[in-house]
Amino acid sequence: MADPWELASPLDYRYGRQPMRAIFSLGGRLAAQARVEGALALAQASIGAIPLAEAQRIDAVCRNLEAWSPSRVHQIEMEIHHDIMALVRTLAESAGPNAGGFIHLGATSNDIIDTGSALQITAGLALLEEELREQVVLGERLARAHKTTIMMGRTHGQWALPTTFGLKMAVHIDEVLRHLQRLHDLYPRIAVGKLTGAVGTAAGLGPRARELELRLMESLGLSAAIATTQVLQRDRYVELVSVIANICATMEKLATEVRLLQRSEVGEVSEFFDTERQVGSSTMAHKRNPILAENICSLSRVVRGYLIPVFENVPMWHERDLTNSASERLILPHVFLLADEVVGRTNTLLRRLQIHPERMRQTIDSSKGMIMAEAVMLALVRAGLGRQDAHELVRQSSMRAQEDGRSLQEVLAELPEVRGSFTDDDWAELFEATSYIGRAPQIVDEVIARASEHLQRPPTFGALRWSPKPLPAPPREV
Repeated sequence: MADPWELASPLDYRYGRQPMRAIFSLGGRLAAQARVEGALALAQASIGAIPLAEAQRIDAVCRNLEAWSPSRVHQIEMEIHHDIMALVRTLAESAGPNAGGFIHLGATSNDIIDTGSALQITAGLALLEEELREQVVLGERLARAHKTTIMMGRTHGQWALPTTFGLKMAVHIDEVLRHLQRLHDLYPRIAVGKLTGAVGTAAGLGPRARELELRLMESLGLSAAIATTQVLQRDRYVELVSVIANICATMEKLATEVRLLQRSEVGEVSEFFDTERQVGSSTMAHKRNPILAENICSLSRVVRGYLIPVFENVPMWHERDLTNSASERLILPHVFLLADEVVGRTNTLLRRLQIHPERMRQTIDSSKGMIMAEAVMLALVRAGLGRQDAHELVRQSSMRAQEDGRSLQEVLAELPEVRGSFTDDDWAELFEATSYIGRAPQIVDEVIARASEHLQRPPTFGALRWSPKPLPAPPREV
């Protein structure tokens, strides 16, 4: 085992949660590829291409990670410089000479690599989907609890109009629901494997090649690609990484909002901070920094960075070259481990987020009615003033109120064209921010109902945890 102090990648010592790490570790990669080799042997036996007993022996070895050593795979690869043949030879040694002679029959390396990657990808997406569904629940709780919690709405970083914290969370939930739909839409194009040989013709797999491929993929819970070269075409991976990067961008968007609202001069929400033990700064002892939200933003940017190399891997020479191989060994594990970290940390952020309604109300009140300018303008139109005239009157009054440090109501009440338009009750209602949140509560209810409906459906990738279905018995022995 490597000395922890010699590890170079933060994914090895700082980021990456264990369930996702197990899928995309070297051991997980080899386990997935071995699973494909075992399932291939059973599929070949099911059409009578190899003896059933030998196929069952192969599959049993491939499933039992204790029956063969990843270290032996590495040892052989160092000698022959070919990863899949190193795996095949290791499995053959464990299966014995009779069964071992049937391993990898008719297949090419990327039949195993790409189909194994599909198993890893679908298992990884199952974890991400689970985390996103949990995030919908966490967001729903906050939206429901703060459906009418009034706060300042801001555009361009400036005070705009009143809104509610519940609506802010509903917007986020709605966005996450779209990502869950994107994962669902992605399923038929990414839960796909191949068994078509060296150039995509399946010539080495015999006259029942397509039947064999379909049986293999069905046993693995995958679909079989229609047309391939030696590899699955990488437009699939472009879509995959694009969806994951989009998910991470949404997490960063929420984390950025938390950071902005936690600023000392705002203070409307804040991350949980362990005041008994947590240190905010090595020198400024008073600091309570939004480190979780900042971490989410930082890691999300790395995930987006992998979009460039994944696009670059689409064009290959002819039926394939090896220019995609090394980068994909980095891209897939890094994207999944980082995305899992980002979504998981966002869930932690939401789970322990502290909301400060009293500070939100203070911010509203400190605007001295300025954020009710639109409401006043519309009331003046209803009182008979033209829309453009009303807008200009309120605009000039707002500028004067800010210059004089007075409330907007004070300045407006001095104008002859306004003075007689409203009663005292009218003025009170016009400048009460809670009366100007529009459909915000109803929008929250609509999003919560949509979320509940979505969560009642079974997860798209939930069943894809490398659980092969039994294959039919072979028609004959050979």
